[in-house]
Amino acid sequence: MRLLALLAVLLCFFAPPALAADAMITPGVQWKDTSGNPIQAHGGGMIKVGSTYYWFGEDKTGTSQGNAWFRNVPCYSSSDLQHWKFEANVLTRQASGDLGPKRVIERPKVIYNASTKQYVMWMHVDDGGHTITKVGVATSSSVCGQYKYLGSFKPQGNISLDIQLFVDDDGSAYFFGEARAAGGLRLYKLTSDYLKIDKLVSVLEDYESPAIFKHDGRYYVLGSHRTGWRTNDNMYTSSTSLSGGWAPWKLFAPKGSKTYNSQTTFVLPVTGTAGTTFMFMGDRWQPSSLGTSPYVWLPLTVSGTSVSMKWYDRWYIDTVTGKWHA
Repeated sequence: MRLLALLAVLLCFFAPPALAADAMITPGVQWKDTSGNPIQAHGGGMIKVGSTYYWFGEDKTGTSQGNAWFRNVPCYSSSDLQHWKFEANVLTRQASGDLGPKRVIERPKVIYNASTKQYVMWMHVDDGGHTITKVGVATSSSVCGQYKYLGSFKPQGNISLDIQLFVDDDGSAYFFGEARAAGGLRLYKLTSDYLKIDKLVSVLEDYESPAIFKHDGRYYVLGSHRTGWRTNDNMYTSSTSLSGGWAPWKLFAPKGSKTYNSQTTFVLPVTGTAGTTFMFMGDRWQPSSLGTSPYVWLPLTVSGTSVSMKWYDRWYIDTVTGKWHA
């Protein structure tokens, strides 16, 4: 008995860290916040401030494909990517205008401008018939504070539907705007304050729901085909320069899986002490009940210039080390 007790003590000192400490991600099921309410962050994106991740998206409560009107842009916080606390609705419906009744606000994305010390949100602004097709901009001095809406415009006169933001290593910021037949997926550089368009950088093929990340000096862009609320086999391209040289688009999930029945919305780099995991974030849209649409998060594998993704019923990630395991 004494020997067994001694062994138990030794195991406490020398056993590896418990895997249970890692955050568990369960894709394709409805998630709730720490108060037990369904998380409303569809078409969303993330920003990390210190050791905390902030998740922004669309509040689709009670909406469907026929009445997907703007309600709120909520902000949630988490330190582990599993447990999410609702912080605030940082942009809310107004009596009129772009944020008014029967308007559409989609795919809000937030980046931080270190020079102006402002958090800057860009979003797709529209109506139900897609006759407005503009981009809107809002700012806040705190990440989950009330954002001041600055108005909307068409980038260089071009229509803009699905959008994405990206900040490069040198602090320069870029905006993707989907112009469809008017000009494909257009990549613009932003002005130094991140509030306006500086110049057109590149025009890619006509894909929607763009997401972008950078790894070992190469840029990767994911996007989906245009099939409305129905999912499809999303694709990716890559280049060592934002201004050109984009490779032919390829699948990153198995053919026919329809990207595991999801649509790309964002790629989150989870960087820690031991490396970086690039996490795919997608929406599994439920057209008849958009507010109950589950989220699909999965780890991407980047090998050479190739990107691939496998399905896991559950997987685990450590935000401290940046490592994941199944």
